[in-house]
Amino acid sequence: MIKNRIKEYRAKFDMKQEELAEKVGVRRETIGNLEKGRYNPSLVLAWKIAKVFNTSIEDVFTVEE
Repeated sequence: MIKNRIKEYRAKFDMKQEELAEKVGVRRETIGNLEKGRYNPSLVLAWKIAKVFNTSIEDVFTVEE
């Protein structure tokens, strides 16, 4: 299972789901589903999200077995 800190980073950057979605080229619903753990991102999407927050993929996403 992939856990993420997207919501935490959005709060830190004072960013709404819609704004992040626009920056990475997905729908707002996709960001919401990522935050709730309903959807695992592709490597490209994970990279784009990390890039928006100027951090590494590993800081935003972790794998739990």
